[in-house]
Amino acid sequence: MRVVVQRVSEASVKVGGGEVARIGRGYLVLAGFSRDDDDDTLRWMARKVTTLRVFEDDEGRMSQSLQAVDGRLLLVSQFTLYGNCNKGTRPSYDRSASANDARELYERFVAMVEEEAPGRVETGEFQAMMEVSLVNDGPVTIVIEKEVS
Repeated sequence: MRVVVQRVSEASVKVGGGEVARIGRGYLVLAGFSRDDDDDTLRWMARKVTTLRVFEDDEGRMSQSLQAVDGRLLLVSQFTLYGNCNKGTRPSYDRSASANDARELYERFVAMVEEEAPGRVETGEFQAMMEVSLVNDGPVTIVIEKEVS
């Protein structure tokens, strides 16, 4: 599993011209799933994302968590995170989960994140053509990857 976490002052998702999700201060999380991901991987990532400490404290150090700043999460599925461009110029998605498997993994991941951060989660729409907007705060962007061993 691979995620890109962007600290935002606001973020939103539109589908078909209509807004489906919006958050203020928090994280926009782009989540990609591999063929090998399992519940242990999802749980590890849910805890990692919800406990990540990249908000600034009173001294300007990045040591505050999402909960400490009353932040929100916007979770967006992003299969292209597993695009491999090592050969040629057209990405290969061989390691990506199939659409059906990815949908199930995404839904379980959302549920696990909601367990870790109740009332703080918004989502995009799986497999939809989404317009994702954000105001990156910092900017702060973190890539987290968990390989199944």
